[in-house]
Amino acid sequence: MKNREQYIESLRGVKPVVYYLGEKVESVVDHPAFQPHVNCAALTYELACQPEHQDLLTAWSPFLQARVNRWTHIHENTGDLVKKVKALRLLGQKTGACFQRCVGWDALNAVYSVTWEIDQKNKTSYHTRFLKFLERVQKDDLMLAGAMTDPKGDRSKKPGQQEDPDMYVHIVERKPEGIVVRGAKAHMTGMINSHEMLVMPTLGMGEGEEDYSVCFSLPVDAPGVIHIFGRQTNDTRRLENSTIDTGNHQFGIVGGEALTIFDDVFVPWDNVFLCGETEYSGLMVERFATLHRQNYGGCKTGVSDVIIGAAAALADYNGVESASHVRDKLVEMTLLAETLYGCSLACSNEGRATPSGAYIADAMLANITKQNVTRNIYEICRLAQDIAGGLMATLPSEADMNNIEIGPFITKYLKGREGVNTEARIRMMRLIENLTGGTALVESMHGAGSPQAQKIMIYRNSSIKGKKRLAEILAGMEPEA
Repeated sequence: MKNREQYIESLRGVKPVVYYLGEKVESVVDHPAFQPHVNCAALTYELACQPEHQDLLTAWSPFLQARVNRWTHIHENTGDLVKKVKALRLLGQKTGACFQRCVGWDALNAVYSVTWEIDQKNKTSYHTRFLKFLERVQKDDLMLAGAMTDPKGDRSKKPGQQEDPDMYVHIVERKPEGIVVRGAKAHMTGMINSHEMLVMPTLGMGEGEEDYSVCFSLPVDAPGVIHIFGRQTNDTRRLENSTIDTGNHQFGIVGGEALTIFDDVFVPWDNVFLCGETEYSGLMVERFATLHRQNYGGCKTGVSDVIIGAAAALADYNGVESASHVRDKLVEMTLLAETLYGCSLACSNEGRATPSGAYIADAMLANITKQNVTRNIYEICRLAQDIAGGLMATLPSEADMNNIEIGPFITKYLKGREGVNTEARIRMMRLIENLTGGTALVESMHGAGSPQAQKIMIYRNSSIKGKKRLAEILAGMEPEA
């Protein structure tokens, strides 16, 4: 397994084409806009090397017969699923942000199980290829970016009906050595500081959409791949040499998302794990979605722990820690957060084995988890902002604080209770601003699929017909014909 330093150094050998604010970036590791995301991912390596976290953050690989970083592990039982959620909460508490590796981890597990089923039915060699890829990911402790979401264009039309066929990643040429793909993937978490990517279909494909039913792996710096890094709330504050105004200076806001372009990119056959089998594209999407939605009650609870702590700290700094209404709000925030955690643990404990032997969380409860995240996090953030007060929105800058003429006025007039210095109060306000701001909330709403996508899955798994029958039996009615 890699340690923190080895991970960061390994990124220097990866040369992705990255653009940010209209400029081409020469070094992801050294650019101030990307350093928080590198730091977040690096912590998954650092903690896994610490003895006290070995049971939670590492696992025994039956493929290598060796201990590997859990972020590359294939779940073997419900215990693994539970440890996944606990690991996510731990990292959320340590970073207050997105540490990015769970997307690739979920992709590994989804593609592992689906390729096994394809090979069993069709006598193909996808799973055999995938095992070689998996062993390399585990052996080299690679950070893997999962890539599912396409731009989609006109949502009322299927992939093959789009005016521009590139709105969904698709095969444009099949060669003896491999395939050529074109298109884009949006909102790619951790992509620019990953080693490789695992690309999947974004929805179930039908007849005539064989070219869109494709799954493959690629290095993030493969020829023809271009990454355009997305804006984040207050992102240019990092270019001002500010540590206070950025709030969570070390770890940032969310996962460093990018728009990834495939401009006629060649993929060798050894890297192709689905090629035209439309009947399995929907299964791959559902497996990934279930695994990814399972996560949110873990990582978001960890981040919520930080938000609750920051709100409590500000209440203390303001001298209102003992006020009954503040305590009520802190209790409500805790209730909402622990509800999310309970949902993630429930869907993990209710997990099941797929035909491949790999385990997956309960689909209904995983979707319930994510649906609750789209609501509870907003209320947790609202209450934190309520406790913090309006000054959080009107604070002067760090540059003003450091100005010899006006800095003393800021220190004098923005002070809280006795015994707490002004800078500590401002730092905590900036942290809450960072944790409860726009980018973080949008990710909570739309990460792992929109709320409507979860409602569709909840309905599919809701067994309405069976529940109707339960009511009919108690009402003394005969079953419907």
